[in-house]
Amino acid sequence: MSRILLLYASVEGQTQLIADRMAHTLREKGHSVEMLPADADPAQLDPAAYDGVIVGASIHYGHHPAYLLKLIPRLGKALTERPNAFFSVSLSAGGPRPKLYAAQRYLDKFQRKSGWRPQLTASFAGALKYSLYGPIKRRVMIVFMTLGGGETDTSRDYEYTDWDAVVRFAGEFAQLLKPAQ
Repeated sequence: MSRILLLYASVEGQTQLIADRMAHTLREKGHSVEMLPADADPAQLDPAAYDGVIVGASIHYGHHPAYLLKLIPRLGKALTERPNAFFSVSLSAGGPRPKLYAAQRYLDKFQRKSGWRPQLTASFAGALKYSLYGPIKRRVMIVFMTLGGGETDTSRDYEYTDWDAVVRFAGEFAQLLKPAQ
């Protein structure tokens, strides 16, 4: 059984839901998973105490959280010396009109800015959660969705995450881990 640290940076909660599903999948495979928000107390974030590390973050207005870009270099060698993975969550990765090239650009940009080359990466579609947006963000999202051919009915939320792909990613990560001695 491996110990896995799963860090997530979530704004409206979809990235955390994706991390939860990964943790559940890995636990079903017999691994121990500790989930922490990526902006947790830095003293808690010690990748050296784990056998593997997964980091996930959402995209908002074309960017991953700035604090995550600062955190990755601080985790440094302890992150890269063990199996590691990164997943990105955005509307570009799925939905009514996915823009997979844009989702890949977000991944590439994150790797370039953070200096980290994860062993495994993925982009997952997120959710359009009008019920959680303030008035300004709701209007901005309506404009984005109108331009992109997306959902503009603000009386409901829309989830685009491919849960089977999330489970597959967790399974691929499990294969990177060393078998128990």
